[in-house]
Amino acid sequence: MGLVNVIRQAGLGALLLCVALSAAASCPPAGMDKPALEALKKTKWIVGDDARRQALALELLDCLASPDPQLRDELAFEALAHWLRAKAITPATLHAMRTTLVPQLRPAAADAAGFRQPFAALALAEVARVDRLQPVFSAPERAELVEAATGYVAGVRDYRGFDPKDGWRHGVAHGADLLLQLSLNPALDAGQLKAILAAVAAQAMPPGEQSYVYGEGDRLMTPVFYIGRRNVFGTDEWSAWFAALAASRPKADPATRASLAARHNLSQFLLPLYASLKESGTPEMQARMLPGVTAALKTLD
Repeated sequence: MGLVNVIRQAGLGALLLCVALSAAASCPPAGMDKPALEALKKTKWIVGDDARRQALALELLDCLASPDPQLRDELAFEALAHWLRAKAITPATLHAMRTTLVPQLRPAAADAAGFRQPFAALALAEVARVDRLQPVFSAPERAELVEAATGYVAGVRDYRGFDPKDGWRHGVAHGADLLLQLSLNPALDAGQLKAILAAVAAQAMPPGEQSYVYGEGDRLMTPVFYIGRRNVFGTDEWSAWFAALAASRPKADPATRASLAARHNLSQFLLPLYASLKESGTPEMQARMLPGVTAALKTLD
């Protein structure tokens, strides 16, 4: 069999596997129920059979879209995060997780319930963390993840946060968590870091009258802070970026709800960044970033 045919056969096999997994998707996973997952949580997610753990990790991905906040957040996501941080997930499973979750960040994957995309982003933040600490993905695979993450964050228009019944739909914050893990990865180049900064800038002041009240500004500023630690961009570049961000704030005289919301959101982004720089930034980092941040803050007067 020629190489082309081998590749075609492998691609067909992967496609059939994805179709089969999609057809079999269920939450809770087949053969388990919510009490069984709760019992597993009590044992600190110990699954002695490695093959079963890998399979269960992939099966639990479907629960990230569950309307049940306990299944979605306290069981499925917590299990995945635990195994990923405990190095209990194999590279093959990690690749399968990336392949499954990245398409869920695309605009076409948005659903009315609004749970799938934020929790796909949050799970991908844990996946990206593993790749950051011990590289698993190829450069093109990582680039696809950066592209999906930045596109998702810039495009979020569902600003629902916490609901006492439904739990969290925290698209901006979860997307920012993914950008944070990517921003810390030394494999990303300057162009990819600029794409992250552009995504943050696009979401720092959402359109319309939306005011952030769930800590979104603090989460958005974090990848910016850690990009600043990398010494990739100089003082002039940072000052220009902050100046452009401040200049993009819609203003109105007399004030409107939209202009007041924009001022509030920009301050919620700049103030924690300023505090972080003053408290945790190195002198070199402060010299690069504080002039731009301070000038942007003055535009709020």
